[in-house]
Amino acid sequence: MERDSAALIAAMKGDPEFHELVRRRSRLAWILSVLMVLIYFGFVLLIAFDKELLSQSLSGGVTTVGIPVGLGVIVSAFVLTGIYVAVANSTYDDMLKRIIDRVKQS
Repeated sequence: MERDSAALIAAMKGDPEFHELVRRRSRLAWILSVLMVLIYFGFVLLIAFDKELLSQSLSGGVTTVGIPVGLGVIVSAFVLTGIYVAVANSTYDDMLKRIIDRVKQS
């Protein structure tokens, strides 16, 4: 069983569509990672250089502008993860299934 798995993996690594899948998945992962880093460090830099903006009250109460901005940073992580999962489920899973089926037949 383990030997069959090793042969399947070796055959998949030689498949050009598998290389395309890895390239596309890596590209998306890097793009989403860079976006998340920019969002996070943008928030940190905003805290460092414009505390007054984030400390302003939203409506005269105790809630400041920094609260929704901070929540936006957290929500953006979930949104970016959701984007990756949606693309993986709709595109990458289909590609991987085609590759496995093709490699098993040969």
